[in-house]
Amino acid sequence: MPKPILSDAFRHHVWATIRVLDACAALDERQLGTTVPGTYGTILDTLRHIVDGDVFYLDVLLDRREPWDKDTADIATMRTIMEGHDAVWKALIARDLDHDADVVEHEASGYDTHAPLGIRLAQALYHGTDHRSQVCTALTTIGIQPPEVEVWELARSDGTFRTVERSATSDVPG
Repeated sequence: MPKPILSDAFRHHVWATIRVLDACAALDERQLGTTVPGTYGTILDTLRHIVDGDVFYLDVLLDRREPWDKDTADIATMRTIMEGHDAVWKALIARDLDHDADVVEHEASGYDTHAPLGIRLAQALYHGTDHRSQVCTALTTIGIQPPEVEVWELARSDGTFRTVERSATSDVPG
């Protein structure tokens, strides 16, 4: 069976989040309290928001409720959650998915929000990317080099992206 088309996207999503969590694991309380104008909040609050978003999207997509306390979660707990989500995302996107399937979120306010599955999956990826970037910006402001979290970096690390010199006899287009 071929790999699902979204497998690399969600593999990157989990991998990049774990890399950012690992980069923040040694920060002290003051550093975790760093805020940067235009971002979600403190580094710690933003990390919790990233993982909470992941919990939320999977809860909605799988019609479940994963127990976790976003207000007190430490980095080790968030890392464990994201490690577990790797298998959950893999299983979800391996299904025969209907891009246009209506996925309903039952809000506590008494309203239901409807969106196609494809939009919900795209939002999960966007959310993680946006907030990981904010944490990396905050790390830079306190003099810490943020981790490389581009998709290319993941591909280089696992050998799925490589640069090979062309031979002199190979046909080069155009």
